[in-house]
Amino acid sequence: MADAVVGDRILSKVIWRLLPFVMLLGVVHQYDRINISFAALQMNKDLGLSATAYGFGAGLFSLTTFFLEVPANYLQLRFGTRRWFARIMITWGLAAMAMALITGPYTFYLMRFLLGAAEAGFLAGAIFYFRAWLPARVRGKVLGTFASYALIAFFTGAPASTAIMTATEGTFGLRGWQMMFIIEGAPAVILAFVVLYYLPDRPSEAGWLNPAERQWLSNTLAAEHAARGARGVESFWRALIDRRVITVALLCFFLLVTNFGLSFWLPQIIKSFGKLSNNQVGWIAAIPYLLAMPTMFLWGRHSDHSGDRRWHLISGYLCCAIGFVIAALAPPPFITMVGICIGCMGLYSTFGVFWALPSDFLTGGAAAAGFAVVNSGGALGGFFGPYIMGFLRDRTHGFEASLLVLAASGACAALISACLRNEWRRESDGVMAEPAPSSVR
Repeated sequence: MADAVVGDRILSKVIWRLLPFVMLLGVVHQYDRINISFAALQMNKDLGLSATAYGFGAGLFSLTTFFLEVPANYLQLRFGTRRWFARIMITWGLAAMAMALITGPYTFYLMRFLLGAAEAGFLAGAIFYFRAWLPARVRGKVLGTFASYALIAFFTGAPASTAIMTATEGTFGLRGWQMMFIIEGAPAVILAFVVLYYLPDRPSEAGWLNPAERQWLSNTLAAEHAARGARGVESFWRALIDRRVITVALLCFFLLVTNFGLSFWLPQIIKSFGKLSNNQVGWIAAIPYLLAMPTMFLWGRHSDHSGDRRWHLISGYLCCAIGFVIAALAPPPFITMVGICIGCMGLYSTFGVFWALPSDFLTGGAAAAGFAVVNSGGALGGFFGPYIMGFLRDRTHGFEASLLVLAASGACAALISACLRNEWRRESDGVMAEPAPSSVR
């Protein structure tokens, strides 16, 4: 019992040191991904973008990520997380700021393509990084908390982006949406230099842990990896074709269809409710993500305690599907927003559970490859979701069909989750942690 208490204390120290900072990087990363949805309130009219053209460009960065995710994560293994994240942040920050230069559909497509190329590898790399520092028994909770960076970014970014657009309109002769891209892209470049100083690549380099604590953490992770090795996947290249990895990648496809379909179109869905200012749209758009925050954390923690991943995914995705059906079929705007909130809560409740799933059977270099393959599947969904919603918007002149696509995507994710084998529980449940050394008791 004393060893367990000391081990929990060491893990708590690691989590509090790494998690808030990597979440901050995630928030900045998400700002630059989704601020296009608020820029669209002005930009689409200025540039003459149709709904289809906007949806294609909004999702285009995900298509770039699809092709570059695996190479990016291989390079993270080669160069280390600290240097690789710094490179990603500098290039994505510059690409995000360059979005202010777009003048029409083709430059819009080009800049979104370059943004995707710059940020490829960040999300899968962050998940791989946590996996290299934390045992499975706390990973679902931590990944669920980390995944809330997206909700924090939406909740804070929605009113912030629209406020920046309003406050900076005409500054230096630029439109508000152009100034927003410049202002929100700059923090990534600045934080890149903080990453080089703050993030150690592995526990053995953590100067803020004493030698006994570093040894305990390294031994605990090594024991878990060894115990999982017989049933897990260890080779970088084998992970690219592993059946379980491909199944989770397919699940990620539908997860991101729903996620990006909603995030890139929610401000315009709300704008269609009636005469709302851009600032009002920003505040209303924040509500579903605020409500989803506790569900993400609590569901991830409950999955850790129960050891179950499968049923936590099924129930979350079914809630997601039901919510978007309500949003699509209920005419009053208030009921539509209630449905969107339910769908958003169901969707985001699964994020931590989902990203813990491949962590439970991937080990060694396979973890980097596996996360990259899974995220590549998600990248295809991230392209398809915004594009099909724009396509349907142009042809139906409403959002009902688009919301039904999100519901169908959630239902498909629930069906795939139901097909996961029962043994896909947390595979390290039986792994014993290393006894805490006497010097840290």
